[in-house]
Amino acid sequence: MAVEQWDIYNSQGEKTGRKIPRGRYSLRAGEYHLVVHIWIISDKGEFLIQRRSLRKRLMPGEWAATGGAAVSGEDSFTAARRELYEELGISTDESTLKKLFRIKRKNSLLDVWVTTCDLSPEDLVLQKSEVDSAKWVTKEKLCDMISKGEYHNYGKEYFGNVFDKIDDYRGVKV
Repeated sequence: MAVEQWDIYNSQGEKTGRKIPRGRYSLRAGEYHLVVHIWIISDKGEFLIQRRSLRKRLMPGEWAATGGAAVSGEDSFTAARRELYEELGISTDESTLKKLFRIKRKNSLLDVWVTTCDLSPEDLVLQKSEVDSAKWVTKEKLCDMISKGEYHNYGKEYFGNVFDKIDDYRGVKV
């Protein structure tokens, strides 16, 4: 199996032309790779969250956002759409998958997306190598899980942006 390649970006989000193999890299100062997170909300304003597989090297068994790294040649939308389908079996398109914001992290440009869905967790097609389980939770429950360390804490800025932008996206407070 071929090693997954990542495109390298500068701080302005422009491709540098350099590629690196996943897992065997060292990024230089000012270099980033593209990562996507996808938040899934129901008509009731609940969040579909997923528990990472216990076999994952990074954050095994943690409840966390759906997402992953873009592979070489993918733009952010394509990576978000692929990750959502691969991990949960949810299909989406330009009319239902919307970019909320971008955060520049230590070595990644993190694009956060949102879509709506009302599938029950039993109807999802989980990629078992990535996802152990999924469930719907209210915003209050999610915040409680974050504060108790039961959900991966991406930081105050991240969650502030997620909740504010999802409110804007929906036109209501969740």
